[in-house]
Amino acid sequence: MQQQQKLHLVMGGRVKDPRGLDFVDLNALHVVGVFPDLAAATEAWRANAQRTVDDAEMKYVVVPLHKLLEKPETAEA
Repeated sequence: MQQQQKLHLVMGGRVKDPRGLDFVDLNALHVVGVFPDLAAATEAWRANAQRTVDDAEMKYVVVPLHKLLEKPETAEA
């Protein structure tokens, strides 16, 4: 059986509160890209987060897309 890819999305933007994830302007989100694994996504996240480290209202995140794409388990009766 083929193993599913562990895709991750890296994106960032200005947030209302640095402790949260409510982005101010969804149209202005910076979509860095989709990466084949967590290591590659973390590298891209780190590069962008460090570039904006002096701006507390800018936040970059890694979203595990593979978890959203998983097929739900079927319940056996």
